[in-house]
Parts: sequence; structure tokens; C-alpha cells
Amino acid sequence: MDKNNKSKPNEDLVIGTIQVLSGKTKADPNPDELESLKKLIKKNVPFMLRGYFTAYLLREILQANTPKRATRTTAQKPAKSESAPQKEAAEAPKARVERPLPEGARTLYLNIGKMKRLYTKELSQILQDELSIERDDIYSIRIHDKYSFISMSEPNCEKAIATLNGKEIKGRTASITYSNKE
Repeated sequence: MDKNNKSKPNEDLVIGTIQVLSGKTKADPNPDELESLKKLIKKNVPFMLRGYFTAYLLREILQANTPKRATRTTAQKPAKSESAPQKEAAEAPKARVERPLPEGARTLYLNIGKMKRLYTKELSQILQDELSIERDDIYSIRIHDKYSFISMSEPNCEKAIATLNGKEIKGRTASITYSNKE
């Protein structure tokens, strides 16, 4: 019965670590670096071993972090429960990118997304270059698998529709309209 109680906090720690790493992966500021690492893994780790490879890396991360927190098992439990909320609090600003849009802002729908390897920084740069706007003029960009949403002021939205409709982005002809879901 004691073994079950010991494994439960361990399991919770692993799940929490997986969730934190998953969140960091989604919000990573350098997706090109992740893409190159992913290609290296694909090239060097056989398909059937990739799950075990990931599990091995997670175990190494957990073991590397364990001695830094505390040396005694009883002292580790509070440190772990305290560190999980701290990690979530540290991640919270990244997760709370959804700010209320300023008055006069509109949301655009773009028919290109992650499946065409379109990333937030890249789309932001395209908008800045093509529309001659600043980074601060773009309120938010949300990229999904097959499409993206861009929130900007209405004049910038009009400019984006006029300028980018029909342009080729990532090998696909862009179609930009006002989003139905605002």
C-alpha cells in the first residue's frame, strides 16, 4: 500500500512535467530550432523507438532535476508540490496571450496554417513587410493546423485583405477574409 502512495506523487510529477513541457513546446519562441532537432531525431532514431526515446529523455530530465530540489524523499514531496504551481505561474503569462482586443479591432481568417509550416513569427514578419506596419500593430496571431486568425485594427485588416489576397505564402495561395467568429 505504501508503494502505491509513493508512485502516485511520482506519477503526478511526471504528468505535470509532461504538461509543462508540452506547453513550452507550443509556445516556443524558436520553432525553426525545434524543427531542425525534430528532423535530426527522425533521421537518427528509428520510428519504432521514438516513443521510448522520448520516455528516456523525460526520465533523464526528471533525474537531473531531482537532486537540485532536496536530498531526502520526505523533503522532496513539498518541494515538488510547490514547484508545480511555480512552473505554472511562470508559464501563465505565455498562456494568457489572449488579451481583450482594443476597440475597432477586427479578426481575419487566413487559409494557411501549421500544416504548411507557417509559424507565428513568420506570419508576423510577412504582415509587417507586406503592409508596412509595426509589430505592435498586430494584436494577436493564432495559428491552427489548416488556418490562422489575425487580429489587427480595421484599417490594417482592409490593407491585409487588399494586399495579401491571392499572394503565395508557403506554396499556397492566400485567401484572407474577415472571420465569422470574432
